[in-house]
Amino acid sequence: MTDLQFADEVLDRLHERHPRFHAHSYVFVLQALHRVIHSLEAPRHVSGRELAQGVRELALERFGPLARTVLEHWGIHDTEDVGGVVFAMVEQGILIKQDGDQPEDFTDVYDFEEAFELNYPWEARS
Repeated sequence: MTDLQFADEVLDRLHERHPRFHAHSYVFVLQALHRVIHSLEAPRHVSGRELAQGVRELALERFGPLARTVLEHWGIHDTEDVGGVVFAMVEQGILIKQDGDQPEDFTDVYDFEEAFELNYPWEARS
């Protein structure tokens, strides 16, 4: 089995158990996590709040004014859904959590309308 076949199998399993999230949502959250980890001065645990902010930053960078639309198309409508994606991957053994980590860590980190529309950084998109 190739790495790509393995990845497809894992994504299929995730989507089967959590059909409200598109396969792209898992890959995107992992990419955001990777980016947050690499932005740290020293390796350490990343909090739910930090990861949710990383998802926002990466979505704005990649999708600009369509960030909210893309995330919602993938099933991510709020920061709680970011937590849903993370804990689905924890359940499948893709990510590990620390004892104190819980889905509520992602609750109300930011409002999608404010973060992606009302406070969109138009000056950054020149």
